[in-house]
Amino acid sequence: MATKKVTKKIVAKKATKKKVAKKTKSKRKPNAAFMRPLTPSTALAAVVGAKAIPRTQVVKKLWQYIRTHDLQDSKNRRNINADDKLRPIFGKGTVSMFEMTKLVSKHLR
Repeated sequence: MATKKVTKKIVAKKATKKKVAKKTKSKRKPNAAFMRPLTPSTALAAVVGAKAIPRTQVVKKLWQYIRTHDLQDSKNRRNINADDKLRPIFGKGTVSMFEMTKLVSKHLR
């Protein structure tokens, strides 16, 4: 009986050591496809600038524009109301934040 209790404790200690080893892995590297500079279309360049920048920075600048011009829907914050500059990019008046990145990717080359 005493040997069963000892072996259970040893097995439990080994499992915790494995978990600690997994946590000490290095940070994830960013995907190179997201970091490649892309040229925005003329409609998108009116919002984020004409210089070639990575996709992540395009989305970041779009959110800056949306917040400074108060374009988030007041009732449903996930929706974005397009103004005159964003309407050619989105193609409609209201877009969800998840749909936004899909529509913006069409304007990047």
